[in-house]
Amino acid sequence: MIARRSLRLPIILGVVLIVLVVALTVGWVIVSASAALGSEHSGVYWTLLAIGATFFVLVLVGVVLYLILSIKAIRLNQRQSNFIDAVTHELKSPIASLKLYLQTLNRHQVTPEQQADFQRFMLDDLKRLDHLIDHLLDAARLEHVELADGEEDVPLTEIVTQSAQRACEQHHLPASIVSLRLEPAIVHARPADLEIIFRNLLDNALKYSGAHPEVEVETKTNGNGRVTATIADNGPGIPAKLRRKIFGRFVRLGNELERETAGTGLGLYIVRMLVRRLGGRIQVRSKSDGRGTVFEVELPVVKQ
Repeated sequence: MIARRSLRLPIILGVVLIVLVVALTVGWVIVSASAALGSEHSGVYWTLLAIGATFFVLVLVGVVLYLILSIKAIRLNQRQSNFIDAVTHELKSPIASLKLYLQTLNRHQVTPEQQADFQRFMLDDLKRLDHLIDHLLDAARLEHVELADGEEDVPLTEIVTQSAQRACEQHHLPASIVSLRLEPAIVHARPADLEIIFRNLLDNALKYSGAHPEVEVETKTNGNGRVTATIADNGPGIPAKLRRKIFGRFVRLGNELERETAGTGLGLYIVRMLVRRLGGRIQVRSKSDGRGTVFEVELPVVKQ
């Protein structure tokens, strides 16, 4: 459906431009004939001239719009190319690793300690593949599943705490890395959707914070029936001019082939879509000292 909608407007615009050009050509022939017959002062001559000028302006506007749509299509193709590079890398790396460990176990005698290490490494690779597949399925589900399916009243503190624990386990970090200051709040939503939101935000916070990550998570309720959750890290931060772009599909900053961190460019797109469908909003900023990134998620709460 997305692909069809994206193609419909350029096609319609192209057809309209062709019709306008044909009408301009015919009108120009008629106006030229009228001028040759010496009827420049007739009402028909000036009417056709006014219509022709209007059509000419419309053609110019159409050309500008077509140029804008073409630029957007080129950028989308670039992002999709980055996405394909990212997914290819994310698939090939763990598969190659699994193949190497299995071949080693099959061809060589290894000690029980080495075998335990190999099993742990293979399990990590499987988790990485599972995480990638979850991202792809989450992105596809957003286009087909209605938000109201499976909604219930969910304690936000439990979701955030569980997401923090799982993120730390995924990155092999102690739970103390993530500092939690949580106020109780109930959100009416699918538990899986809330988990996806905070799992992605915490995963990014730990992933991009460098060798010594420090993540602070805080939730506060306010008087207008909403709760604000902030996730702050100590990473390099995001330039102000790029903060709006990071929520787009397939968007990852930098060159995909030179990137050191894993990812597909879908995480923040999924987060933004889910937050909006829950009636909330998300924004990103830097810390007061200019270092690190702060994501703020605001969601409606259930009145107690």
